[in-house]
Amino acid sequence: MGGDVISSRTNTRVKQLRAAFQGQARLSGGLVAIEGEHLVEEAVRSGVSLTTVFMSEGWQKGVPRGPEVVRLTADVFRSAVETQAPQGIAALIVPPQFELEDVLGRDGYAALILVAAGLQDPGNVGTLVRSAEAFGATGVLTTLGTVSVWNQKALRASVGSVFRVPVVGATASELRELKAGGVRLMAAVGAEGDDVVAAQEMDLTGACAVMIGNEGAGLGEEWMEMSDVRVTIPCPGDVESLNAAVAGSLLLYEASRQRAGALGSKREPRTRLR
Repeated sequence: MGGDVISSRTNTRVKQLRAAFQGQARLSGGLVAIEGEHLVEEAVRSGVSLTTVFMSEGWQKGVPRGPEVVRLTADVFRSAVETQAPQGIAALIVPPQFELEDVLGRDGYAALILVAAGLQDPGNVGTLVRSAEAFGATGVLTTLGTVSVWNQKALRASVGSVFRVPVVGATASELRELKAGGVRLMAAVGAEGDDVVAAQEMDLTGACAVMIGNEGAGLGEEWMEMSDVRVTIPCPGDVESLNAAVAGSLLLYEASRQRAGALGSKREPRTRLR
């Protein structure tokens, strides 16, 4: 791993990496920054295009073949990345681009969509993307006001799933079009009532979209009005509501369980806990 080691924090490449970590698309050239051995490996495994790999001068492991490799002093590397204890490797990537059609299913498989409606906690968004992949969802739709999946905390929480799961921004009118096309819209709510159905009593084997609302305010009135049904997760414990990521994950799991039963699936689970 020869070559010069950059020791200036104002170096052009270092400034581009820093801008990407800070979400400044114009200064980063539209590229996204990732940091850490696992995320870099996941990006490579997922076929994501890496343009440049940055490594601290103390990095002793290998680097992906193909992209440009830039070596930085430990101090300069720490100044560019966001974690307090960086592993020593980072990269600039071209973020995958998906369209609305990509979330509608494949090979006759009924769509299972997670709709993040105004979620502001990046950890919740990243966790939901990971759960979407784990439980076989066909994609994730995000509405205006939802934090970007390329936020650094969301990226880390997704543990690489964001590279593979179609995540697409969607408007209310587009959700209405999905509804008109046969996708059942389900509003996740915390309280039980006459018009609320328990998740295990719902038929989740057909095309459906589970809408999860803002962490504090829940689903807005517009989303509630367009929903076909309100669904809840019965809790025997004395809690008012579940965390948004937990609720969405449980609903996706219930859909996955029902679909596996309907298909008579006997496949071994592919997802391992880390």
